[in-house]
Amino acid sequence: MGKATGALLGLAIGDALGRETEFQAVEEITARHPDWRRLPLPKKALVTDDTQMTLALARGLRTALARGPLTPLRLERPVREEFVDWWRSPQNNRAPGMTCLRSCQRLSRPEYRWQQASDVGSKGCGANMRVAPVGLIRELDARGLSGAAQLQSALTHGHPTALAASDLTAYAVRRLAEGIAPAALPAALRSYALAGRHRYDGFWLGDLADRWYGPSPQDVIARGWDDCLKVLDRLDAALASPDVEADPCLATGGGWVAEEAFGTGLLCFLLLPDDPVAAVRRAAVSSGDSDSLACLTGAFAGAHHGESAWPADWVERIEHRDELLEFGALWD
Repeated sequence: MGKATGALLGLAIGDALGRETEFQAVEEITARHPDWRRLPLPKKALVTDDTQMTLALARGLRTALARGPLTPLRLERPVREEFVDWWRSPQNNRAPGMTCLRSCQRLSRPEYRWQQASDVGSKGCGANMRVAPVGLIRELDARGLSGAAQLQSALTHGHPTALAASDLTAYAVRRLAEGIAPAALPAALRSYALAGRHRYDGFWLGDLADRWYGPSPQDVIARGWDDCLKVLDRLDAALASPDVEADPCLATGGGWVAEEAFGTGLLCFLLLPDDPVAAVRRAAVSSGDSDSLACLTGAFAGAHHGESAWPADWVERIEHRDELLEFGALWD
């Protein structure tokens, strides 16, 4: 079925669709494309920083795994290098997020430990929009998946909500690739969030919590999980009275912050679980952070359906196609 390939192609396809509609009101988009179900993929299907950073993370993960079982130091070194290379690249001209730019600039300086480079005040969606590769690595156990998802987030976005949303996004990708029924996914995610609500994994995060403000690391990270649980409440309410024609951002948020990007990307998939192309189009025709929303929707839909979800001519046109297929083959 090529679940990893499907997820990676899906996130890039969603990203390219959303690139055309980002920063526009729904009325502006529909003035040019009256039927959201027919939103075209551009002939030159260029991606944004979402896919660029996903591939940077994927390269770092591949290097780390080639050196042995994943550990914090083994993960941090190559991913840090890849993030800095992205920051320095002349191709980094796709409206990148300010948190990623600032944090990667600090990561480029060897005197900074990664915990010092992290922006602990930012819960932007720039960390969970790139985390899908972590969920696709089958050899990671539950603690490794959670730790790797949170650490890759914390390299740039060290806010507890960014960590929790990245963890939850990677877990959703994993469960969908494993074959969970879409209708059963929200309850599984809620159970996962509740189980990890007070867990601060010092093995993976080190002393990051020393830069947080609160009674204890466990209390602070619980606030991040609580943000995610609130968006799951909004997701459940939207699915109880589904309206596929409405702007999904009205239900679960615009996606500029991590928990809303997770919730709205997931909502678009769950509104149209049997029609992955319509799902990414629904996410792209929205009032929020359209490229990141459609990127996440595409990752969820592709992990569920596999590579056959996507039209062959779309796959042929997507930027970075060969590298996406290479990683898909590696993790399938």
